[in-house]
Amino acid sequence: MPQFRVVTDPDDPAVAPFRAIKERDLVGREGLFIAEGETVLRAFVRDAPQRVVSLLIDPKRRDKLSEVFAGLPDETPVYLADQAVLDAIAGFHLHRGVLAVGRKPEPVGARDLLADLPARAVVLVLCGIANHDNIGGIYRNAAAFGADAVVLDADCCDPLYRKAIRVSVGAVLSVPTARLERGADIADLLAATGFEGLALSPSAPEILAHLKPAPRTAVLLGAEGPGLTPEVMARARTIGIPMANGFDSLNVATTSGIVLHHLRFAHG
Repeated sequence: MPQFRVVTDPDDPAVAPFRAIKERDLVGREGLFIAEGETVLRAFVRDAPQRVVSLLIDPKRRDKLSEVFAGLPDETPVYLADQAVLDAIAGFHLHRGVLAVGRKPEPVGARDLLADLPARAVVLVLCGIANHDNIGGIYRNAAAFGADAVVLDADCCDPLYRKAIRVSVGAVLSVPTARLERGADIADLLAATGFEGLALSPSAPEILAHLKPAPRTAVLLGAEGPGLTPEVMARARTIGIPMANGFDSLNVATTSGIVLHHLRFAHG
């Protein structure tokens, strides 16, 4: 069972990793990350309990989380702090009353990750997506529709940023992920690992509803506004999602959900 300890002093060194969350999230945590909220904690302990470093919770939530504590490795520190102390530690009002410090996984090479996937696989390749809400929403869809992996280019934001984790409902903690080095050739990577790249475009000659995907399919998604580069688009199969009344724009997270649902269920 974890080790419980009451904290009454916000300056207690034991809870230093939880201190001034908003400011420190902007500069990183040297291989660690912060997860917030009961739902995220449950997903974290279910999917990667060995990566939980410590918890900080409101004592009022202790009984409700008893089964979560049972899933933690022995000796995991669980710090109990009343609301006022929690707020002083975090640097803002922590109404969810649950924080966890986690250890980031070791980086995985994108080529190795893709090559090791099954003969039938669907992956997302994200290019230049710097909005944490969008990253979290995409990961939530990836988990919901069974994407096998997510590959991030060098310009994507960190999916283990606290807000991205929260928006994903903890999905970023379980979906296999790799990050590309700057300048990596996405088309070459997909060709080498047997994936067909699909790029969404309003002017595409083929529409999603009629698409019969390849056994190994990679959905390429770019940032809202600039989208995918012409070089990436030129070497991918372009697909369109028809919209009403001439509208030609969808949120990138919404797009990911529509495409993944089709790839997973439209053809049985």
